[in-house]
Amino acid sequence: MTVQGESRADTRDMYMVHTVFRREFGALPSLVRSVRTGDAERSQIIAHHIDVLSNFLDAHHRSEDIHLWPKLLDRGSQDVAPIVHLMEGQHEDIERLNEEASRAVGSWRTNPTQESQRALAHVLDSLFYRLDEHMSLEEWRILPLAEKYITATEWRDMASESGREIHQEYIPLVFGMTLYEANQDVIQKTLSELPPEVRSVLQVRGPQEFSSHSERVYGTSTPPRSGAVMRDLRHSPNRGMQ
Repeated sequence: MTVQGESRADTRDMYMVHTVFRREFGALPSLVRSVRTGDAERSQIIAHHIDVLSNFLDAHHRSEDIHLWPKLLDRGSQDVAPIVHLMEGQHEDIERLNEEASRAVGSWRTNPTQESQRALAHVLDSLFYRLDEHMSLEEWRILPLAEKYITATEWRDMASESGREIHQEYIPLVFGMTLYEANQDVIQKTLSELPPEVRSVLQVRGPQEFSSHSERVYGTSTPPRSGAVMRDLRHSPNRGMQ
């Protein structure tokens, strides 16, 4: 079945979120490797940054598990099932790597040795390349299906689910991260879907928190954008590590 009589999902905000993940997760391994052995203060800053991203990623994927995959399986034709099941399997792999990264962060935060740093950077390499592979396939195969089978209301419900799963103290920062490279049309669409009292706070506080957070993490309020991060990664000696 196709969605009839209702507005269909506008999936542009998914590209916006994927841009955040490519930029921030792509930069993580080099951020970790740049910390001097034994620098507990700097390792705490980067570890907190990883905590925020880990929660954001988990919330985003959990909302898809609840709201997107079951509807596509129920409404799509038989040829939809294999790609949806592949997406579900990739989520399981990414969740495993995200949990592994969280454990490695804990070890590095407690004892920032060369060994714990190397272990964390290695799993972050694997996590990013699995995540990038997943997002690319999702953009190619899943988003056109979502535009066919998912209503605009259901798509907004999925976004709301993701927002509920993000730790409350992280929400302004995550919002600022998301706006950093977003197209103005998509920004206005996203803001219009928020309650007025929330919109007015996040529209100001989000960019402010991202700016100050980026100063701590990157040493600048305007960190490299996703395109620059991806270009650097294409030439990284760690590219393709599992």
